[in-house]
Amino acid sequence: MNILELRQVTLAKEGKTLLDDFSMEVWEGHVHAIIGPNGAGKSTLANTIMGLSGYRDIAGDILFQGSSIKALGVDERARLGLTLVFQEPARFEGLGVAEFILAGAKDKSGRTLDRALEMVGLEPATYKARAVDKTLSGGERKRIELASIQAMKPRLVLMDEPDSGVDIDSIPYIYEIIRELKREGSTILLITHSPEVLRQADHAFLLCGGRLVDKGPMDTMFDYFNGKCVPCRHVGVPDKAEAVCEDGANV
Repeated sequence: MNILELRQVTLAKEGKTLLDDFSMEVWEGHVHAIIGPNGAGKSTLANTIMGLSGYRDIAGDILFQGSSIKALGVDERARLGLTLVFQEPARFEGLGVAEFILAGAKDKSGRTLDRALEMVGLEPATYKARAVDKTLSGGERKRIELASIQAMKPRLVLMDEPDSGVDIDSIPYIYEIIRELKREGSTILLITHSPEVLRQADHAFLLCGGRLVDKGPMDTMFDYFNGKCVPCRHVGVPDKAEAVCEDGANV
């Protein structure tokens, strides 16, 4: 069953087409990866799905659980169960860790808070009295943000470069949260440049030039990271069978 569908979505900003007649289907309860070169439209896709400011004036349609969400704002989409984890983890000066983690949770009990912190490898007694501010490292803030997602239990989670800018000790906890969200029924979209993050997915979509150029099971999509791509309409290589993408992959 598809939880999300994009139907011929086109988005242009300042005269540049960022998504070009883009269509995709996202299966419910699976982990999907979004891969492709810099400028392919990966983050633009996430922002458009979430309905962020500047990314809502689209042609085409976006369906969530079978109903159009094109006219809905970001808050309304969030209430339906969509959430976006940005590449740069959150920092809210003065907001407590406990308040931040439980803000979107249906069950706001201490048990929910403790479990969410434990899931990301942070000791509740140490962290729940702290603030989400500059005293936390980037890795700690990323873990706390993921703890808030675990407590929220959204229907669809968009993660933009979940392993970016975090310490190596945080990586296993990020992967465990992805697995736990899937076990609890969430659908996850991982935007990534990393083959290791791709390994956490069941299925992957390859983007180039704002278009979907390939898709398939995770284990069939590693050629992209091995310097092999597929024919596409990349801006630098129109109508050529052998050329090079922005990141050096053969097209």
